[in-house]
Amino acid sequence: MPKPTANNSHLPTSRKEMQARNWDELDVLFVTGDAYIDHPAFGTPLLARLLEAEGYRVGILAQPDWKNQDSFLEMGRPRLFAAISAGAMDSMVNHYTAAKKIRRDDAYTPGGGAGKRPNRAVIAYTAAAKGAFKGLPTVIGGIEASLRRLAHYDYWDDKVRRSVLADSKADLLLYGMAETALLEITRRLAAGEDIKQITDVRGTALFCNTSPPDAVELPSFEDVSENTDSYNRMFKLASEQLNPFSGKPLTQAHGTRTLLINPPALPLTETELDRVYALPFTRRPHPNHTEKIPAFEQIRNSITSHRGCFGGCAFCAITHHQGKTIQSRSEQSILQEIDRLAEQKDFRGTLSDVGGPTANMYGLGCGNPEAEKSCRRESCLFPDVCKNLNTGDQRAVRLLRKIRQRQKIKHVFVASGIRYDLLQYQQNYFDDLLQHHVSGLLKVAPESTSDRVTDIMRKPGVKLFTDFLEKFRRRSKQLGLRQAIVPYLISNHPGCTLEDMVDVALYLKRHNLQVEQVQDFTPTPGSLSTCIYHTGKDPFSGRNLHVPRSTKEKRLQKALLLYHKPDAKKDILEALRLCNREDAAGELFDQRSPRKNAGSNKPRRPKKRR
Repeated sequence: MPKPTANNSHLPTSRKEMQARNWDELDVLFVTGDAYIDHPAFGTPLLARLLEAEGYRVGILAQPDWKNQDSFLEMGRPRLFAAISAGAMDSMVNHYTAAKKIRRDDAYTPGGGAGKRPNRAVIAYTAAAKGAFKGLPTVIGGIEASLRRLAHYDYWDDKVRRSVLADSKADLLLYGMAETALLEITRRLAAGEDIKQITDVRGTALFCNTSPPDAVELPSFEDVSENTDSYNRMFKLASEQLNPFSGKPLTQAHGTRTLLINPPALPLTETELDRVYALPFTRRPHPNHTEKIPAFEQIRNSITSHRGCFGGCAFCAITHHQGKTIQSRSEQSILQEIDRLAEQKDFRGTLSDVGGPTANMYGLGCGNPEAEKSCRRESCLFPDVCKNLNTGDQRAVRLLRKIRQRQKIKHVFVASGIRYDLLQYQQNYFDDLLQHHVSGLLKVAPESTSDRVTDIMRKPGVKLFTDFLEKFRRRSKQLGLRQAIVPYLISNHPGCTLEDMVDVALYLKRHNLQVEQVQDFTPTPGSLSTCIYHTGKDPFSGRNLHVPRSTKEKRLQKALLLYHKPDAKKDILEALRLCNREDAAGELFDQRSPRKNAGSNKPRRPKKRR
């Protein structure tokens, strides 16, 4: 394995910083909508460091002024191409709430202020780069490009938009995590190959003249924009080809042109993943960023142990981006990163998180490689746990115990969320989690307590959550720890009615649970829930579903989850009247404890632990 570069300074962001490295030009220019934080939790620095380790000269333009061409000329014309991303979030999700109101903050910007990136940033940045560098190849990627690679429903325009590749006029689109695709493209361009000839790389999308003979033809952009049944068919066909081991290419007509989506990139091996995280990240924002960056403050002392998720939740697009194969780092790789972090002067001995999309999936995977190659299940957990899934917690338990034994580590928390339906198979992990890794409050995401709604969400039902809640409270009491559950719940999810939400509110009341913030469903590109929101049907079953659309219903559903807040009472009473459930008002507004030993959800400082 090649050794990482010895240069431990930030990558260049200006001509002056290029000159300090004796560079007269870049090979690749990265453009991102985020501030430049040289940390492996952020995609652009991770990919830039990877190319640097391969010997390429790379620079990063962070949040350039897309209205001013000169800002793109800061480091001159790159030799090979410009790699463009909106950043760690889709720019429209970053800018607008579920009610389509403009957000006043941006966690990925110095000072947290909004307005440093454009709407539809991939399109705007690509246009600016093309204007600044005539004829330069442009490659788009990141979450915004990845999940908009096909024709897709756009909530903010309330219509089906073309592939972002068509609207941006970029040469190539990289979807997924992109390490292997980006390396191959860079090597081939450096060898003199024309970008128009690079048509066969996994994890890429392009407009082509000829389709592969085994390609699956999707309904055209014109069809899916006019017919919701065609849209559902497109989503179903595309979902069936997500398996990187057996997925076929996809094609979709956009007018007279044909969009080609090559099969997903293969998952990284443990050795490949370890190499990425061994790169010489400073783990700090660029020195030019003088104000605090909220996203960095949240993850500065966190460790990514793995990527991917086999949960397959309907509202989540991780499967469409990272894939469902869990790619875990080795213990040695993780411990070495922790040791490097512990040497930093401002480290005080607390790791804020060790995990991934789902913390207790570390080290897990399919126990039947042959079945995995042809599997089309989007979830290994829903509607029930796959018989081939390895659910053992040995690797995760061993890792956390070794981390706790590091000399400079005082506290290790798991903050990235867990799957409580997996914990029933992971008793040792559950015990260690409660004893050592909960900072007073444990975040879990039942998303709803209505079985009818969780079935649509592809989440476990209420019985499993209730069993987990009672077990958590009982075991915490046995350990003498004052700990509580913070449940994440979604309002206005497709299929959820006011009646369902009344039942959820009563469940929260009866189990002494309170939520401080409600996640109002936002139809983000790429997810099954967004498909249902747009079409009103489940694309797999064809079943018609209720979709909350009116401002009034959305307000009332949200209010029911906040039953404990006095200012929600008026809306709750209206919701109960509309559902003919006025009889529930007395129970919801009763100030007495619903159960003598229900436990508490108020945040309380845990007892000090040795």
